Amino acid sequence: MITESEKRFITYWEANRVKEKNSVRQLFVGIPIGMLFAIPILVVLFSGKHWYKRADAVAQTKFSPLVLIIAVILIVAFMAMFYKRYQWDQHEQQYLEFKAKEKKESLTSDEMQR
Repeated sequence: MITESEKRFITYWEANRVKEKNSVRQLFVGIPIGMLFAIPILVVLFSGKHWYKRADAVAQTKFSPLVLIIAVILIVAFMAMFYKRYQWDQHEQQYLEFKAKEKKESLTSDEMQR
């Protein structure tokens, strides 16, 4: 039997599935998740001068702030899109399972009425 929470999810997902699939929306909503991956990279990079002097010296001679900024932006964008698309796929799969369950129940109840 389909539960009330499953019915609510079906209703919610039918209303929002197209909006949730929008790539621009996925990018902007997923930015905090992308930042969770980029911030530790920056922390390790900038704290390295305190614990590994030689690596810091080499990094300072070959360091390009533009490359760092581009790399961080690409990491954030990739992780944001990847995470939100994965989440959308999970919700879509759950929706399809609930719809199949609902259809199966309606067919079973129709057979019982005959």
